Amino acid sequence: MKIAISGKGGVGKTTVAALLARSLADAGHPVIAVDADPDANLASALGLAPDRWPDPISEMRDLIAERTGSKGGYGAYFKINPDVRDLPERFSRAVHGVRLLTLGGVARGGSGCICPESALLKALVTYLLLRPDETVILDMEAGIEHLGRATAGAVQAMIVVVEPGRHSLQTARSIRRLAGDIGVARVGAVVNKVQPGFDLNRLADQLDGTPVLGVLSFDPDIAQADWEGTSPYKGRPPQSDEIAAILRALAP
Repeated sequence: MKIAISGKGGVGKTTVAALLARSLADAGHPVIAVDADPDANLASALGLAPDRWPDPISEMRDLIAERTGSKGGYGAYFKINPDVRDLPERFSRAVHGVRLLTLGGVARGGSGCICPESALLKALVTYLLLRPDETVILDMEAGIEHLGRATAGAVQAMIVVVEPGRHSLQTARSIRRLAGDIGVARVGAVVNKVQPGFDLNRLADQLDGTPVLGVLSFDPDIAQADWEGTSPYKGRPPQSDEIAAILRALAP
């Protein structure tokens, strides 16, 4: 499976990405988790010790210059399809059966930035999504900057993480429109931090047709782990039945 996960900041998308990645790895799938959010937190959510966190690819200036052939400053020529085939194995870190790769952000420009860093990151994401033998979990920011029309078709599903309340729903609707613009075939929502008695149907009505793939109940242990910057995945997988239901909903 190739799954992109997005959502408004604070809804728990990185926790969802980590739980899905660890659950799939425990089931025997080869998994590579890609932290494509400039505010990178996936390493801690997966349980990787801070001294082993992978360096962000976007900050590797010498590597970017080497692979893209970029020289000089703004406006210089560079390759838009650099060779990235060795980068996943070279710069990822293994943790509990998952290989983690951190992309980092593009420091200048903005959405749609055409620069050497952006070219390298997009080429790397394309390569990962088109490799047939791995499950890829992309933990993204609210935008979809690292995806383009060339890779959208390889994404099996985009999960938009929302939480009870209105604030994350507007972001979810925006992400769905962006995903549709580039041809992502399937967008679904995961409702996180659900407490007993919550009216799920009322929230689903506000998603403008985006199907709900599943829910994750509020868990104080997960909230504490998020606050501490540690992994919630200790011993028995938290919310394992709910994660299993989401994975079944994602199955082709």
